Amino acid sequence: MEVEVKLKLPGREAHEKVASSLKAFHEVTHMQENVFFDGANKELSSKRAVLRLRFYNGDGKCVVTFKGNAVIVDGISRGEELEEDIDVSLGRACVAEPWRLATTTCKLLNKVVADFACEDFVCLGGFRNVRTVFNWEGLKIELDETQYDFGTTYEVECESTDPERVREVLGDFLKSKGIEFTYSTKSKFAVFRSGKIE
Repeated sequence: MEVEVKLKLPGREAHEKVASSLKAFHEVTHMQENVFFDGANKELSSKRAVLRLRFYNGDGKCVVTFKGNAVIVDGISRGEELEEDIDVSLGRACVAEPWRLATTTCKLLNKVVADFACEDFVCLGGFRNVRTVFNWEGLKIELDETQYDFGTTYEVECESTDPERVREVLGDFLKSKGIEFTYSTKSKFAVFRSGKIE
């Protein structure tokens, strides 16, 4: 189970204020390319499951992620999440030819194929994300600039086992810096699939 606090920022100016306020705590910045897949007969989406390949910093790393039954309420996201690293060249081959997802030695992909009776896959496309990670007050804060074909969104995320407290701490921090925010109501994948920014 992954539990995350997700706070939506109104635009680039707020994003830059957060980055500036936390710059002394900067840990790393990742350029992420996210590509999503479904079964050819919607075997995953029909059961509220998501399969993603994420490439880091070009071809630096590739991670397979499975997410199931994620729900966001008042800026707190909860859902099943499983991950496994795979060879980048295999990841690229799967993007080019999605049927390869069902023929790999990756344990997580094999589990998805078995659990959802997927014999073939289709690529849904995806989006890019610039993720800046800060280590602040014992929290791993992720500041995202997500670039869709139809626009850009900005968000602060933080994984936690005590999300209500973290939501309050982050909210108080942003307010103290005069940074507006709202609780996120949709995952990035849901925004991508809707084709619009609300």
